Amino acid sequence: MSNDDHRGGETPLDAVVRDRGIDAPGEGGGADPSGDPPSPSGSGPRTARVPEGHDHDTFSVEGIDTDRREGLLEAVLRDVDGVSDASATRRNGTVGVHHDPSLSRNAVRGVLAECGLVVAPGDEAFEARRASQFASARVAVAVLFGLMVATPYVAVLYPTRVEWLFYDPVTVQYLQSILDSQMTTHFFINLGALSGIAFLVACGPTIRRATAAVRDGDFTNEVAFVGGVAALYAYSTLSAFTGLGGAVHYDLVAYAVVVATLWTQFGVTDAAFDPATDEATDPEEAPGVDADEPVAMTDGGR
Repeated sequence: MSNDDHRGGETPLDAVVRDRGIDAPGEGGGADPSGDPPSPSGSGPRTARVPEGHDHDTFSVEGIDTDRREGLLEAVLRDVDGVSDASATRRNGTVGVHHDPSLSRNAVRGVLAECGLVVAPGDEAFEARRASQFASARVAVAVLFGLMVATPYVAVLYPTRVEWLFYDPVTVQYLQSILDSQMTTHFFINLGALSGIAFLVACGPTIRRATAAVRDGDFTNEVAFVGGVAALYAYSTLSAFTGLGGAVHYDLVAYAVVVATLWTQFGVTDAAFDPATDEATDPEEAPGVDADEPVAMTDGGR
């Protein structure tokens, strides 16, 4: 089933294979382009001799969606002068090529593009994939820690603040007695730690950008957000552990972190993100990027 293209016609890769007269995997009986005799079906993996001094480049490729296309792409690459071996893995969407140093990476990339595939160099693909993983982790931290902060507020604090909305007077009085006891210190230590960690981890890139803007003398929305959350956290901490006597709003800190993180992850759709800095950039202003040229997307990287 994985050998079917389901594309309803000839693809650019099929056209390249036909134009070069290359036998599809399992067809024909010629020698392997690497110079080794072909292995009989089922007798073991294909082997290749890579000359010493050959370079190895890895590309992230979109479009290798069947075993057949994987084999066709390997056959096309091995047919290129200067290529000693090639390996395509559709599961990871990667292509590895051993080639003579005289054959440039851009030349190999051109062959892949000729086959109708969207290509990104391995190092860029790694950065995009890592940025995507970190972004997903920040969302998980924000949501999970936000729930861990919100639950005690809903169960204990909100009923004492809006008595008519939640429980009967006896229950409210009981909850208030808990807050008046020595347990309150441990209660707020837990909430302060959870909301503080969520803020530092989930909003880490935002905090770094806001800090850089302050150093440059700029006042941005991120500076206002980070400053407001930090001030609210400091006020809540003073209220919880000193005689200030104000309301403790670790819940608002957690809610702000969740909203900002989800907005950064899913709400910003018109900007491209630098994987190294998580900073949004306009594609038309990005150096070396043609706004009309397709951009490789790897594993959800933005």
